[in-house]
Amino acid sequence: MQVYELIENIKKLPKNDLRILLEWIENFEQELWDKEFEEDVRLGKLDKLAEQAIRDFRAGKCLKL
Repeated sequence: MQVYELIENIKKLPKNDLRILLEWIENFEQELWDKEFEEDVRLGKLDKLAEQAIRDFRAGKCLKL
């Protein structure tokens, strides 16, 4: 099934089914983001950012929320 066919079928969904689909899509997107984030951490892509944050914290450049 092509994306445009899916879109047309989604347009025909009753509101309750649409809510269920949207909730599923949101959860699916969150899972994808979590996996991507975990992979970035595993590969060390966030190390420099974390190190800078620690330096800033130790230097008193952070505010309590």
